[in-house]
Amino acid sequence: MKLKKNDTVLIIAGKDKGKSGKIIKIDHDKQRVIVQGANMVKKTMRKKSAQDQGGIVELEAPIHVSNVAYMTSKGQTSKIGYKFDESGKKVRYAKKTGEVI
Repeated sequence: MKLKKNDTVLIIAGKDKGKSGKIIKIDHDKQRVIVQGANMVKKTMRKKSAQDQGGIVELEAPIHVSNVAYMTSKGQTSKIGYKFDESGKKVRYAKKTGEVI
C-alpha cells in the first residue's frame, strides 16, 4: 500500500464520493483506510466509567484503499510511484505531476 498516514486523499467511490480528507489510520491487513470526516456512521457506546458519557456517537468508518485516490498539493488526483533521488534515497512521488511527496 503506497498511501501513508496524513496523506490527503479524494474518495472516488461510495456514498461520500467527491469528499476529501486526511488519512487518520491505515489497516494494512484488511487494506482499509480511515479518512477524517468521511464515511461517518452512528454507533451506540456504553458507559465505561462514571464520568464517561454513553449514547450515540458518530465515527469514521474504514474505506477500502481502492476507493480513495491520492491528492497532490494542487488538488489533482494522482497515482504514487517510487524513485531514487540524487542522494540515492528512495522517495515517493506523484506520477501525474512528478512532485516528490
